[in-house]
Order: sequence, then C-alpha cells, then structure tokens
Amino acid sequence: MNTFDFGIVGLGVMGRNLLLNIASNKFAAAGLDLDTEKVNSLQQEANADHKIEATTDVKHFASLIQRPRAIMLLVPAGKPVDSAIQSLLPHLEEGDIIIDGGNTYFTDTDRRFLELAEKGIHFFGMGISGGEKGARFGPSMMPGGDKKAYERLRPIFEAIAAKVDGEPCVEYLGNGSAGNYVKMVHNGIEYGIMQLISEIYDLMKRGYNLDEDTIQKTFEEWNQGDLKSYLIEITGHILKQKDEDGSRLINQISDWAKSKGTGKWTSQNAMDLQVPVPTIDAAVVMRDMSKSKPERIEAAKILTWNANQQDVKTSEAIASLKDTLFFAILITYAQGLAQLKTASKEYNYELNLETVTKIWRGGCIIRADVLEDFRKAFAANADLPNILLNSDIAKKLTDTQAGTRNVIQFAVQKGLPIAGLMNSLAYFDAYRSENLPTNLIQAQRDYFGAHTYERIDAPGVFHTQWND
Repeated sequence: MNTFDFGIVGLGVMGRNLLLNIASNKFAAAGLDLDTEKVNSLQQEANADHKIEATTDVKHFASLIQRPRAIMLLVPAGKPVDSAIQSLLPHLEEGDIIIDGGNTYFTDTDRRFLELAEKGIHFFGMGISGGEKGARFGPSMMPGGDKKAYERLRPIFEAIAAKVDGEPCVEYLGNGSAGNYVKMVHNGIEYGIMQLISEIYDLMKRGYNLDEDTIQKTFEEWNQGDLKSYLIEITGHILKQKDEDGSRLINQISDWAKSKGTGKWTSQNAMDLQVPVPTIDAAVVMRDMSKSKPERIEAAKILTWNANQQDVKTSEAIASLKDTLFFAILITYAQGLAQLKTASKEYNYELNLETVTKIWRGGCIIRADVLEDFRKAFAANADLPNILLNSDIAKKLTDTQAGTRNVIQFAVQKGLPIAGLMNSLAYFDAYRSENLPTNLIQAQRDYFGAHTYERIDAPGVFHTQWND
C-alpha cells in the first residue's frame, strides 16, 4: 500500500496507453475503471517489467498511491469529471493532487480549482495531445495549476513526454485553467490547419486536375521541407491508403465532417476577448457546412458557375500551392498565439509563449518544424504581441504572398470553396493595413444610434447631428 507513484482513472484508449507509458518509464502506476473488462485488459497487456495494478474499487485504488497522491482523470468532459472527483474525495487527504487530462472547457477547470482548493486538494487541468500513439510513446502535455504542487508531477511527466533535442514536451504553463486553455487553442489551430490542407487537396484535385499519384507524392515531398509537420505527414499516408478493391480509400470517405467542440470553443472565446481568429472561425463554419449534405446536393444543381478553362503548368501550380499552404498555416498559428497572449492577461495565466511553442514542437497533433522559429521569436522578444511582427516570420510571409494571391484568384474563378485560405489572406491584409474602412462604420453607428466616435486630429469623444 502507498507505494505506487501515480494513478489514472479511466482506462480507455488514452488512459490505458498513458499508464503503460508511465510504467515503461519505471514508475509504478495504478489504474481505476468501473469496467472490469478494461481492468483485466490492462493487466493482460502489462509485461513483467511493468509495476501496474488495476482495480474497480475506488478505496483500494486510492490506498495504492503514495502521498501526496497524484491522480489523473481521463474520462469524458463535463459531469463525468465531477462524478469521478466526488467518488475520489472521501479517500483523499489534504495536499493530494487531481489532474484532469481531458478536453475540458477552461471555466469548468476554474470552478473545480477553487472548489478543491477549499478542501486542501490541488487541481490541475492538463491538455494532452498526440492521440493513442502519443499517449503510449510520448505526448505533448500542457499542465496548469498550483506551481509548487507541480514538482510532485514533474519527474513523471518529463519522463513520459515526447522529446525534441532532448527537451521534454511538457512544462508548467501557468495559473488556474492555463493548461486547458492552451490545449483548447491548440485544437483551434488544429482545426484551421486541417481545413487549409483539405482546401489545398481540393484545389489539386478539382482545380488543377492533378492525378492521385501526383497529389499523394506532393504531400510526401512537402513533408521534407518548410511544411514538415505531423498533419502534412499523415495526409501523405492517408492519400496512399487503398480500399479493399484496390482503389484509393479517400474517395470512399464521406465529406460529412464531425467535431467534438474544441474548435468552436476557441472561436467563441476569441470573440469574447475580441481577438480575430478568422481562419479558425472558417474551419468551424466549414465543418458545420459539411453537415448540410442533402441541401448541397440540391444546390449543386441550381447554383451553377461555368468556370473558364485555365492552363497552368503542373510544376508552377504545385509551387504556388506550397507557398499558399505555408503562408496560411503561419497565419493560423499567429491567430492562435495572439489569442493566448490576450487570454493570459485577461485570466492572469502568466503564459510564456516561448514555453508554449517549445512544448508543441513534438508529440502533439500540430507539431511542425516552424514552431522552432516561433520559439526563437518569443525567446528574443517575450512581449511580441503578434508573431507576424517578427522580422523573420514577416519575411516568410512576404516571400510567399504572391503565390497565395495567385492561387486564391484561381480558386475564385474556378468556383471552389476556400474559406480558410481566403480568411488567412484577409487577416494578413487587414493586419498590415495602417488604415481600415471602419471609420465609416463608426460614422454609421453615430448616425443611427448616437454611439459617438473619436477623431484623428483631436482627443476626446465626439457626436455629430447628421443631416437627413
């Protein structure tokens, strides 16, 4: 009793694999699940080198873990988390630590943090990215909560995390719900990049009429250069996969995209903070649009467009598409990082964006070589309000914007939907505009509602009696 280093509640895919990862790194790990089959399955999967014990008994589970206990919850977000906490509390003591490793909305974490603090229990909200394989062999982890209590968790988390240049892809991020918030924005960026890749794929296929082998090989080649990233890598794998009849599996997969809500949360909170994230917004909207399949089938018959035939060399098309995707991905990261910057001030997280970008370099779904450039930028200037203001990143954008504009013009003439790419360019053009036409909006608001406005030639607030 009281000899196990760590406990996990919830032995589904993520919980089982994280527990095996912990045991593989020479820590004793206890598991709890109400499903006897999952408990038995874990015991069978563990080998002789693993110190693992799994149970369906909450009291026995709590008695296994050394004090102060460190227990991670890997159960569905919402009421299941509260239920798991309530079942554990009678068996915990002051100073014990509970970690919520799910995709929990950050305000729920804030509530639980305060409720458990009153009982002397430390609560962490920790984002985990990397999927099933990452959980087993090295995820990126984003913990937030009590900084002193994190020292109890650090040795285990650093051992099981993905490594980049020998550095673990986990670090204490900030106060309260900082960990869940960073993971939420991570997922918003993920939504954006996935949407951009799908639009580039569609342009290759329906716009430039590239054959399937060329499309697949192009993504493989792109993963060897500036675009090297997990999502580009798996796209190359996906496009190679064959169905049972030997045809490409991708052509048999429905375009009705599902989601779990984390991208929507990012967009909703960005609006609350008044931080523009239009590429992420577009990604959420297009998943919603995908669900209207019956309507789209009917609309395709009557909302027609006769596109002009445009002859473009394949090599030129691929070069422009590469520039466009790289440009838009940079913009998507910039939007998410700007949201984190504002949220850190609003919610007192005290985030360090160098740390955030550093732990995203490995293990997580949005890992990419370009994150090292972002890390260097924030290391050089921690107060950078937007990554686009870094001279090296700015040069990458200016070098690729010509190809981006050409591709977007081509897509518009072809009548292909590219909401993500369009919104990325619109964000870039708005951000680099010293003057925006919103002065007219200010005048309109004052005209119909006497909402007042500011002038550029004098301080103060003004109202005009406009002439009808």
